[in-house]
Amino acid sequence: MAITGLILIFFLLAHMYGNLKMFSGPDAFDHYAHWLKSDILYPIVPVGAFIWIFRAFLIVCIVLHMYAAWKLTVRDRAARGPDHYVATKRLAQTYSARTMRWGGVILVLFLIFHLLQFTVQAVTPGFTRGTSPFEMFVATFSAPVGFLMVPLYALWLVAVCMHVRHGVWSSLTTLGANTSPRSRSVLNAIAWIVAVLLFVGFLIAPLAVFFGWVR
Repeated sequence: MAITGLILIFFLLAHMYGNLKMFSGPDAFDHYAHWLKSDILYPIVPVGAFIWIFRAFLIVCIVLHMYAAWKLTVRDRAARGPDHYVATKRLAQTYSARTMRWGGVILVLFLIFHLLQFTVQAVTPGFTRGTSPFEMFVATFSAPVGFLMVPLYALWLVAVCMHVRHGVWSSLTTLGANTSPRSRSVLNAIAWIVAVLLFVGFLIAPLAVFFGWVR
């Protein structure tokens, strides 16, 4: 769970960086999107092959991550016994830690929606195979569609960043980095920095489109 979680977090950071290319204009953003789907690792792999290899890799990571979560849940419940605990005190557990399972379900549901919207192009009206990635992004977050999509996107990012904040902490702890009070403080700071960076980095481009700063 720790390893697949960190892989997915690195993917989110890379995806966020790609979204920020909106501020470089349509040519830069569309070139980046085209590069992702055609030119990466060419001629080592055929044109367009890398994106499918990468998608398959991410799907495997997500499935393994969900399987690990299910196994840990089963072990957790089995350890409590048939009568569970008489009393439960969460002395040092954050809200994000307590909602990791439901947060993961929310993330998967929105991921499906996200793929239907931008990859399958079956959600936002007006998307066609000829619509450029820049045009799709602008159409999604401009008014009037943006009045719905920007708040939904922001709420989803809250769920993502709560999941990531605890995920960074938990993953690095699982891998042996939490060895002292000082290292605990450092890990907590890293977890918050990554979560806030993702929230701001992912939300700033939709807000820029919605308010007309990017057209």
